[in-house]
Amino acid sequence: MTGFVGRNGAGKTTAMRIILGVLSADAGEVLLDGSALSAGDRRRFGYMPEERGLYPKMKVAEQLVYLARLHGVSSSRAKANAADLLERLDLTERASDMVESLSLGNQQRAQIAAALVHDPEILILDEPFSGLDPVAVEVVQGVLKGYAAAGAPVLFSSHQLDIVERLCDDLVIIADGEIRAAGPREELRNQFSTPRFEIRTGADCAWIGDVPGIALISQVDGIAVFEAETDVGSQEVLRRAIACGPVHAFGRQQPSLASIFKEVVK
Repeated sequence: MTGFVGRNGAGKTTAMRIILGVLSADAGEVLLDGSALSAGDRRRFGYMPEERGLYPKMKVAEQLVYLARLHGVSSSRAKANAADLLERLDLTERASDMVESLSLGNQQRAQIAAALVHDPEILILDEPFSGLDPVAVEVVQGVLKGYAAAGAPVLFSSHQLDIVERLCDDLVIIADGEIRAAGPREELRNQFSTPRFEIRTGADCAWIGDVPGIALISQVDGIAVFEAETDVGSQEVLRRAIACGPVHAFGRQQPSLASIFKEVVK
């Protein structure tokens, strides 16, 4: 699963539309397994646009079946796929409702079902978690994880960085139409952050700032956060703290995706 993140107007939606062939690229190319994408390849994609794209006066289940049939899925298979997705996305009770009568969150889930109903091999999802409550977010995460576990590449954009951080294996950060950083999540954490540690002693920790190679970030009620240029420096802090009294906890803090994002796009 790859998270595609950037500020509004950075180029995420444009890039996705180019991948799907909705827009033409001014330069560059889109490759799948090293070869240029064909119309046939794109039929294997499941795409969810950021904008609402369903017929408002059509029943949810009927619409899913219709969209699956447009992709060449048999009638029986289309009905089975629609029923399965409605159940997995907790929409079974809304199957006979008109799309326009659904809440915004349920419309979003229906939109996701529409992207999946034809058994796509690759998923391109533009803001799939927008408008979802925390319970619905967990439901959709479970569905997408299932596709990824089955081998389907999943690329999705989101402004909800906590979800991206929790869900994705790889990240792509874009700004002003250019990729500023890309790669596995843990590699980016190491690349764009100074090692930061937290130590809990229950005592005054102001002395940590005097240790060579150490920058004390904060210290409140015996809990200190500091940055260390080397592992030797962090271990020296731990050694001195133990010499002064009991150490209740010590460990490295992982930088959040939000902090990496701010560093990359500034």
